[in-house]
Amino acid sequence: MKTMKDIYDLLKQYGIYIYTRDRIGDLILMEDEVRELYKARVLDPKDFQSAMLIIRSEISKLERELDN
Repeated sequence: MKTMKDIYDLLKQYGIYIYTRDRIGDLILMEDEVRELYKARVLDPKDFQSAMLIIRSEISKLERELDN
């Protein structure tokens, strides 16, 4: 996994669609869903770590934009 699109596609494979008009809220929900997929042993550790890193970096980027 390298991009947010990869994470969207992964979640879509499992029928998970997230859109609340709140970008940071969406990312937090995505983080929770990825964590649940990992707990259910659907994701391997490498994909889980990659997804979490991508989501967290996106959250940080959005928070920095809001602070400016």
